[in-house]
Amino acid sequence: MEVLLLFFFIVNSIAFILGGYDKYLAVRHKSRISENTLFAAALFGGSIGLLLAMLFFRHKTGKYSFIIKFTIIFLAQLVLFYLKLDPEI
Repeated sequence: MEVLLLFFFIVNSIAFILGGYDKYLAVRHKSRISENTLFAAALFGGSIGLLLAMLFFRHKTGKYSFIIKFTIIFLAQLVLFYLKLDPEI
């Protein structure tokens, strides 16, 4: 269990840093991190970190296509988490 918590801490930290770095690059009009990379970080367990980065850095909050795709990933993870915790399923 400790290894799993460490994994999620690391993945969420990476997702948060990626979100912040992408915002940094956007402000400076540099080559950006692809949305697929951000989605991959969220998909592999970094959705909380990416959500916090979106809120903290105010990044990608106005891009509705990104928010819809991110919400689908986040809700799917919530359902899987619920199914994992429910002993009757």
